Amino acid sequence: KKISDILEKSAPKPGVPADLQNLLSQHFGENRSVIEIEELKLSDSCFLPANDLTHSFSSYLKEICPKWAKLRKNHKEKKSVVMLVICSSALRSLELIKSMTAFKGDCRVLKLFARHIKIKEQMSMLEKGVFHIGVGTPGRVKALVEQDGLCLNSTKYMILDWNWRDQKLRKMMDIPEIKKETIDLLEMSIIKLCREGSVKLGLF
Repeated sequence: KKISDILEKSAPKPGVPADLQNLLSQHFGENRSVIEIEELKLSDSCFLPANDLTHSFSSYLKEICPKWAKLRKNHKEKKSVVMLVICSSALRSLELIKSMTAFKGDCRVLKLFARHIKIKEQMSMLEKGVFHIGVGTPGRVKALVEQDGLCLNSTKYMILDWNWRDQKLRKMMDIPEIKKETIDLLEMSIIKLCREGSVKLGLF
């Protein structure tokens, strides 16, 4: 049976924090020591409420971030965003940006994917202006962090587009390349920031 045949018949189940934790344990379990795996564990306090599939993107963001107007007003740092949204493709990024209109108000959103946008352009935009939300793919976000184009110190929220399925009914974590890049990004800096309490993770 194809995975899409099985998925078509199964009712969608919303992602929960344990799903991400299990995924990380499986991914690192084979080649890490027990101590190293402990350091990659995230407690439930690192997570925002997960989407129960009843929300639109804007209504979900309003629920997890009721003080957005204040956060947005206080954010003055360049090369950084308050909220980072990670999804599987450039097209999905554009969809999510459109669907957060009711939430974002007049704040500035930056597209963080590779299609038609050079990384140098994104770096110079981040350097010159103040952006509140970044929406994009894990590979490009990771590259920006590695090249010091994006600093995560001001980031408070990281939302993974966890439940959405593409035309082949794959979630972002069903696509090997996206899964690997997302886990790399989490391991590189996000997990540490979550454990320190400065970033909260949301599964939409």
